[in-house]
Amino acid sequence: MLLFQMLNPLHYAFILTLICFLTPPASAAVVASQESEVQQFLGVQNAARSALRLPKLVWDARIARYAAGYAAKRRVDCELEHSNGPYGENIFWGSGNGWSAGQAAAAWVSEKRGYNYWSNSCAYGQDCGHYTQIVWRGTRRIGCARVVCYGGRGVFMICNYDPPGNYVGEKPY
Repeated sequence: MLLFQMLNPLHYAFILTLICFLTPPASAAVVASQESEVQQFLGVQNAARSALRLPKLVWDARIARYAAGYAAKRRVDCELEHSNGPYGENIFWGSGNGWSAGQAAAAWVSEKRGYNYWSNSCAYGQDCGHYTQIVWRGTRRIGCARVVCYGGRGVFMICNYDPPGNYVGEKPY
C-alpha cells in the first residue's frame, strides 16, 4: 500500500491499465479449458482410428451444442441414460469431479480388448460398443461435452457421432 501512496495518480492509472491488459478475461480461461477438452476427446479417439488407418473425426460445433444440451440435463441427476437422439453416442460417469475428457475417451477405447473383429462381437461379459462407435468407418463428425453434476454426484461426459454407427450385423471397419 505504501508504494501506491508514493505514486502520483498518473502512475497509478498506468499500473492498473497494465494489470488489466496483462490479465486475461475469465472467458479466455474458459475457452482455453474448452479447447483442451476438445483436444482430449479428439486425441484419444483419433489415435484409435489412426491405428486402423481410418479418417480422423472432425469436431462439429452443432453436434457439440447437442451434447452440451443433453449433458446439462444430466447434470441434475448424473444418470447414465442415453439421449436417444439422432447421433451415435457414448456416455461416461465417474465419481468425484476430477475426471478428464481424455480419461473418458480412454475408457471407451479400452473396450477394444473385448472386441473380436472376426466374430464382430464382444467377449462374454464385456462391453465393446463404445469402442466400435469410435472406430465406425462411416462416422466423420463428433461433438462432446463434460459437466460436473450437482451435489457432488460426479462427472458426466457425452460424445455424439455423425453419422452414427453400431448397426447390428455390420462390422465397424
